[in-house]
Amino acid sequence: MRLLHTSDWHLGRSFHRESLQDAQRAFLDHLVAVVEEHRVEAVLVAGDVYDRALPGLGAVALFDDVLHRLADLGVPTVFISGNHDSARRLGVGAGLIGRAGIHLRTDPDGCAAPVLLADEHGPVAVYGLPYLEPALTRERFGLASGGHAEVLRAAMAQVRADLAERPEGTRAVVLAHAFVTGGEPSDSERDITVGGVASVPASVFDGVHYAALGHLHGCQTLAPHLRYSGSPLAYSFSEAHHRKTMWLVDLAADGSVAAERLDCPQPRPLARLGGRLAELLTDPGLAVHEESWVQATLTDPLRPANPMEELRGRFPHTLQLLFEPEPTPGEEHVSYADRVSGRADLEIAEGFVRHVRGGGEVDELEQGWLQEAFEAVRLATEREQELPR
Repeated sequence: MRLLHTSDWHLGRSFHRESLQDAQRAFLDHLVAVVEEHRVEAVLVAGDVYDRALPGLGAVALFDDVLHRLADLGVPTVFISGNHDSARRLGVGAGLIGRAGIHLRTDPDGCAAPVLLADEHGPVAVYGLPYLEPALTRERFGLASGGHAEVLRAAMAQVRADLAERPEGTRAVVLAHAFVTGGEPSDSERDITVGGVASVPASVFDGVHYAALGHLHGCQTLAPHLRYSGSPLAYSFSEAHHRKTMWLVDLAADGSVAAERLDCPQPRPLARLGGRLAELLTDPGLAVHEESWVQATLTDPLRPANPMEELRGRFPHTLQLLFEPEPTPGEEHVSYADRVSGRADLEIAEGFVRHVRGGGEVDELEQGWLQEAFEAVRLATEREQELPR
């Protein structure tokens, strides 16, 4: 059976205030074209369909359109809710929509109720495990305590129990939204740490032939049967090195897996540039990034005047500007805490003012304002400490 594995669409999300609606529409057009061109027999979407629990109208329209197009193709599609989705809202009308071959798996109580498919080699049971927030779902699985690993183990125990009752030779596919140990995160995933532990061991998914994972935005293979598709678009500059793809998975008669990465269309490349402003504006080797979305980190010892305007003169799509001044001689390995150790609060504040204005001195009037501010904070702190507890 040929499967298309994707996840983390995050419909409605922007990139540093740049709208991605057209890029997301282009991706969904591409997905439908891939389904037709490669004769996909089932589509798997492993969570985070939307970027937030209350998606905007534009995001809902994109989702509604792709549902109709997939249904028109007659290709079964299985969605699970992710930690960004509202499971209740995403699952509205699931029973009716399921009649069109679009299966929304958002209820933890349905983990052991697979979507049953079949090919010339026999049955394939597709189990959708929505994102399982431990605090909200552990009681459903008879657990008094536990985090992500425990609730997923309990859900997978139900899956294996159901699978044991299926005809011999039934192949099992699971969709899950989780941080599996060994995966590489990026800056754009929402933290799902519970009790200091965010990840679950890969062994949780033992016993199934393919686990289509969502949550991490980089495409990666943890084992031949255990893969993240990653997000189809970049949602942070930490993903500048990512190749954005979907997995085209062929599930053989014996349950073995062969997978191929299919590239997703990108609105612009991403570039993370660093150096002094003058270098970034004149280095001919950076010409390749002039149409990229740019994150620039300036290392000038003093903050230049109007750096964003200067950068956008050459890199018009500069979206993020960071400052990491080069250390002065002798301070290369000295932390900020060590540099200000022993200095009075007023002295530290005056140093900050000099730094942000490019070296200009603090005059007497400004010194007075700073002194008044520190005195007001001191008095407020003393009054708070005197209040009865």
